[in-house]
Amino acid sequence: MKTTKRAFGDIGEDLAEKFLMKHGFEVVDRNYNKKWGELDIVARETLKKGFKYRFIEVKSVSCENIEMISHETLQKDTRPEEQVHVWKQKRLGKAIQTYIEEKKISHETPWQFDIVAVFIDKTNKKAKIRFVEGVVLG
Repeated sequence: MKTTKRAFGDIGEDLAEKFLMKHGFEVVDRNYNKKWGELDIVARETLKKGFKYRFIEVKSVSCENIEMISHETLQKDTRPEEQVHVWKQKRLGKAIQTYIEEKKISHETPWQFDIVAVFIDKTNKKAKIRFVEGVVLG
């Protein structure tokens, strides 16, 4: 049975997946899990020549009024993308390398790490998404 936290995270991941597909990405994997880290979403972006893989961490937060959310109004502790700490970044980096090797993706294939922050207003059944691209893993 899923915990409430896991169920909430799944809602955020579903919304992130829809957002990515709407913006032209092909979602190729979800919840790729190894004991040293989990990749929430793996997507591909079509380039002029080939693909770029996008490894995406989804951070979901509950909020009361998404209309009032902007980068300026958020406190540091409420910016979900800032909750991907260095120790988690290292685990994600290892999971990404494992994924690339396991799926036999050429080391020539470009990839990047992104974060999708999902703000969910359960009362009004609305959501706001912030896409942070090209995050450097520590």
